[in-house]
Amino acid sequence: MKNALILHGTGGFPTENWFDWLRQELEKLNFTVAVPQLPSCDRPNIKTYNNFLLEEKSYKFNEESILIGHSSGAVAIFGLLQALPESVKVDTCYLVGAFKDNLNWDSLNGLFEEPFDFAKIKNKAKHFVFIHSDNDPYCPLEHAKFLAKELDGELIIKEGQKHFSVGTFGKEYRKFPFLLELIEKGQNAIKK
Repeated sequence: MKNALILHGTGGFPTENWFDWLRQELEKLNFTVAVPQLPSCDRPNIKTYNNFLLEEKSYKFNEESILIGHSSGAVAIFGLLQALPESVKVDTCYLVGAFKDNLNWDSLNGLFEEPFDFAKIKNKAKHFVFIHSDNDPYCPLEHAKFLAKELDGELIIKEGQKHFSVGTFGKEYRKFPFLLELIEKGQNAIKK
């Protein structure tokens, strides 16, 4: 059964930005969707997040799974993939505003306590799609370029979209039709 996990960013919550809108749209496409409140998200920590996500038995990780992360939620997906059992592989990861280090922000150190094994992570998903703005005020475009290269991912650069959030761009980011279209295209490609 098609399923999706949407992970919010630092200090975030499941109903901010476009997350709940995307959940509703994916449910219309017969996805089972989870948008959890990540624990202690003011100081994101990969081990804490993995324990939370892997202990919750209602989350399914399989070849019909798509993982969607925004900002530190995108980084959390790398840690999650690295921690999945060897036999588990997901379909596609959509990584919005991802970054590769703590951005000189101590509260992000917990995301990088354990180095990422990109060779292992690359083998845990069929596709990686990075969506980044050319003027993100927090996450340099070079980070997305680096990550896309490491994971043989597709990088889509959008002009002037800042951090794809209500806080940086405005209320337009209560929805994210571009991301929904990408997901629908990916699903249609699977059916063929």
